[in-house]
Amino acid sequence: MRTLLAVLLLVMGSAHAFPTKPVKIIVAFPPGGGTDIVARLIAPKLSDTWNQPVIVENRAGAAGVIGTEAAARAEPDGHTLFMATMGNMTANQHLYKMSIDPLGALAPITKVVDVHFVFMANPSLPANNVQELIALAKRKPGEIAYSSSGAGGAPHLAMELFKRQAGVDLAHVPYKGSSPSITDLIGGRVMLTMDSLVQSLPHIKAGRLKALAVLGPKRAALLPDVPTVAESGLAGYALTNWFGLLAPAATPSETLAKLHADVVAVLRDGEIQKKIAALGADVVGNSPAEFGAAMRAESAQWAEIIKAAGLRAEQ
Repeated sequence: MRTLLAVLLLVMGSAHAFPTKPVKIIVAFPPGGGTDIVARLIAPKLSDTWNQPVIVENRAGAAGVIGTEAAARAEPDGHTLFMATMGNMTANQHLYKMSIDPLGALAPITKVVDVHFVFMANPSLPANNVQELIALAKRKPGEIAYSSSGAGGAPHLAMELFKRQAGVDLAHVPYKGSSPSITDLIGGRVMLTMDSLVQSLPHIKAGRLKALAVLGPKRAALLPDVPTVAESGLAGYALTNWFGLLAPAATPSETLAKLHADVVAVLRDGEIQKKIAALGADVVGNSPAEFGAAMRAESAQWAEIIKAAGLRAEQ
C-alpha cells in the first residue's frame, strides 16, 4: 500500500511539475524589435531560475497575428509563452479576421514593461518639431510617408490617432516588424515613424534619426529635452505601449501561478531593472487579474477608435 501511495504521489507531482523541458517565448515580430529585445533580456534569467533553456522564437507576419495564433494553439503546459504587445492583444482582433479571440485564447501572466514611444523623423525632413510637421503635412497632404511595424500594430495606431487629432494626411507604409521599418526610415525611403524607444534610442543618439516628440503623458528620462506630443500642441494625446507575457488559456492554474511568481521575481532583479531602464522602458510586473482587466479595457477602447477612424488591416 505504501508503495502504491508513493507511486501515486510521484505521478501527481510530475503532472504539476514545471518546467520539465526547455521553455519557448514566442515573439510575433522579427529579431531586433523592442519585443524581441526585452524577451531576450529576461530569457537568461528565467533559464537560471528554471534550470532549463529558455528560447526566444520569432514568428513574424500579419502585424503579429501569426505569432499570436501560434502561441494560442501551443500545448497548454507552460512551456510555450507569448511576449505580446498592445496591438497583438487589444487591437488586431478589430482589424484582422483572426482564427482566435486573443483575450479568450491566452491567459495573462504579467505585464512586463511599459514602453516609451517616440515620434521620429529622418534628419532630412524639413520639420524639427510637431508643429512644424503639421504645417508641412498640411502643405503636402498625402505626400509624406510614414512607416510602421505593420497594419494594426501600436506604431500604426499611434500615428493614425495623431493624424486624426492633428487633421493631417500622411501615407502609411507598413513593414513586417519595427526593425525593417526603422531601417528604411534611416535610409530615407520613408520620413516618419512612431515606435519604441527600446530600439530607437541608439539611432537618435547617433544622429541617424531625430526625435520630434515622445508619445506618453510625461517626458522620457532618457530624452529629457524632447517634449511630449501634448506639450507640442495636441492636448490630450498620449499613448504608452506595453509588452507582457501570456500563456495558452488552458494552462493549469498552478503553472500560471508559478510562472507569475518566477517572472515577477526576475523583473525585481536589480540588474534587469537597470537594463530595462537603459532601454527606455519601465518595469511593471502586475498581477494576472490587473493585466487582464487592463487588456479588456484597452480592447474596448481600440474597437471604438478603429471603427470611428475607419481603419482597415490592408492600410
